[in-house]
Amino acid sequence: MFGRTEKKVSADMVSASHRLLYKGGYVRESTAGRYYFLPLGWKVFNKIASIVREEMNKAGAQEMIAPVLHPLELWKETNRTNEAGFELMRIKDRRGSEFALGGTAEEMFVDLVRKYQLSYKDLPFNIYQLSTKFRDELRARGGLLRVREFVMKDAYSFHVDEEDFKKEYENMRTTYMKIFNRLGLDPVVVESDNGYIGGEYCHEFVVESDAGESKFFVNEDRSYAAHEDVAKFIKYKDLEPEDMKPREDVEGVGMIGVAPLAQHLKIPVEKTTKTLLFETEKGEVVAAAVNGIYDINEAKLKKILHCTDLHLTNADKIKELTGSEVGYAGILNLPSSIKVILDDSLKGRMNFECGANKTNFHSININFGRDLPEPSEFYDIAMAKEGHLCIKGGTLQEKKGIEVGNIFQLGYHYSKLMKGADFTDRDGKRKPYYMGCYGIGLGRTMATIVEKYHTENSITWPETLAPYDYEIIGIDMDKPEAYEKANNLYNKMLSEGKDVLFDDRIKTTAGEKFADADLIGAKEKIVVSQKSS
Repeated sequence: MFGRTEKKVSADMVSASHRLLYKGGYVRESTAGRYYFLPLGWKVFNKIASIVREEMNKAGAQEMIAPVLHPLELWKETNRTNEAGFELMRIKDRRGSEFALGGTAEEMFVDLVRKYQLSYKDLPFNIYQLSTKFRDELRARGGLLRVREFVMKDAYSFHVDEEDFKKEYENMRTTYMKIFNRLGLDPVVVESDNGYIGGEYCHEFVVESDAGESKFFVNEDRSYAAHEDVAKFIKYKDLEPEDMKPREDVEGVGMIGVAPLAQHLKIPVEKTTKTLLFETEKGEVVAAAVNGIYDINEAKLKKILHCTDLHLTNADKIKELTGSEVGYAGILNLPSSIKVILDDSLKGRMNFECGANKTNFHSININFGRDLPEPSEFYDIAMAKEGHLCIKGGTLQEKKGIEVGNIFQLGYHYSKLMKGADFTDRDGKRKPYYMGCYGIGLGRTMATIVEKYHTENSITWPETLAPYDYEIIGIDMDKPEAYEKANNLYNKMLSEGKDVLFDDRIKTTAGEKFADADLIGAKEKIVVSQKSS
């Protein structure tokens, strides 16, 4: 067998899956974030792929394959050349044509489908592939959990309308649970943000694990689960009636944090307001404000602004726009060029505080309708935290996990951006496709299984995934009689079609062989020695 186990690993391998897959001879790193799957690893990988294929095919999806090189003009059609959400990897061929190394394949599949003149009679359909993807991650880490090159099962469905799509969305949701259950995983289906994929809503399949990077919230009975980027909660409302008080500007030098500020101003913390100035990739300046007891959720804010990049405005520009130093910005008297986004935690407030847009000063007893115009709209831009009241009852509990799959509603996002992505409807008119997409990262799923099924020094694969059904551990292999017994058993099992591994190493101790067998994780171990009958 090519590949070997290792006794020692780098101290940088902090996750169990990274450490054990390396020690067990399953994978080896090429360059950062790019891995060889050795024979052991490839056997397990293909078992995962087979389960994915079986369930996708049962669900009515059809497998195909698309080129890995995507003509760059397709990504330009959807304006994702600079807005993909990850660094796009590009190359040129000898003719100077530009291509993107596919990180996701929405444009490719839409381009394929629009080459056909389809009608409503040809819909719906779901086509998928298992192919290599490339994402130039800023920092690859965690072994197979965060890589720059990986195999993904990505599927794309095409529909006449949203009602038709919803059936397939539920079909894929059910199919994914079947896939992951067969793989020994029990993921939480979590409401999430579509991000660079587009569309209005999506769900991630997240396996609880301390090794994960996904932070999400659930309530006690698990009737609600949402990623931190989109989690909603019941916000504090000051419902006590009160009369308007005279507005005042109060000096408060160097006040850091809402609690000290509230104490200095002699007001409840709930009366404070947190205002931050952001800039989008287009240079638009936005003032975002929430009740001071909350933090601003940048993912929610980006979705409202329909932007892909958001960063805090620098100190010089804040002073230029507001006349104050950092820390004293508020929603009072801002230039008309600044767009104001107010969280719904500010709705109905009276006599509240905000920055005075004057260095060292804060304004108190601010009221909408008198000091500020009545807002036409409030938004949800507050960050959920553990202990907040859940919109479906109970309180939010914070969890960590590994995202192993996702399903996306795309709607008309791509079909309206890409000319000709339409079909002939019953009325004879051309209409854009309503779409969805669905992904599973196979390598990450493999690592997640190890995170769940391992001890300190061994992998205990679920039976459907073990690289071998049996491992014969040959002891005393330097003795001809012992070797002959073990070898005869090995050949007999092979002739019977059994999937078996034979450890026939001569100069390896029994202890080392048992340790390696634990790392490899065959379903059953058979020990053959000189004393075996």
